[in-house]
Amino acid sequence: MRKIITGAFVSLDGVMQAPGGPDEDPVGGFKYGGWVAPYFDEAMGKAVGEMFARPFDLLLGRKTYDIFAAHWPYVAADDPIGPLFDHITKYVATRNPDFKLSWQNSRVLGADAVGALRTLKSGEGPDLLTQGSTDFLQTLFKNDLVDEINVFIFPVVLGKGKRLFGDGAVSGALKLVGSKVSGSGVTINKYVRNGDVVTGSFEFEQPTAAELKRRRNLS
Repeated sequence: MRKIITGAFVSLDGVMQAPGGPDEDPVGGFKYGGWVAPYFDEAMGKAVGEMFARPFDLLLGRKTYDIFAAHWPYVAADDPIGPLFDHITKYVATRNPDFKLSWQNSRVLGADAVGALRTLKSGEGPDLLTQGSTDFLQTLFKNDLVDEINVFIFPVVLGKGKRLFGDGAVSGALKLVGSKVSGSGVTINKYVRNGDVVTGSFEFEQPTAAELKRRRNLS
């Protein structure tokens, strides 16, 4: 069975829009495109390399596919990522039935992207790795399709922009299975699913009169 693995660069306040450059995704007046570059050091490069070391296919939303297709096929031949991305299969989620795929080894998921992904996950093959694709990630989270999250948290607050988690994510617990910090202060964490949310309480066994009054005032 294949897993869906999310790879995401996010700010401390959860924004993941336009990490690569000022013209990558200025939608909504976003003015901090390229915010990742100042923090990208040797440790970051190694962590990204480890994420790409296992066999995988790419799972992309249409906008991220456009960004990647306009960049990675044109990098130098000795670039380690470009030839890798060229060779593997790219699965693309798009609402446009007439969308044309310009990059080799690319396939549209079809009108029922969620159904197509469930079929892919149940079959044989490499894991499916997302990159970027903020809008499409909301569909994956809403339908509880993500098995592992690799999140790179950067020491910067961006204030507004597209975020890793929206309002529709399915609740659940995660287990931290790997963590490291780059010299530039980026926290690199790997999480896997770990069952349902477990709650507890620090309240008194017998609530005080003040607490009971507070609860009444909530309604």
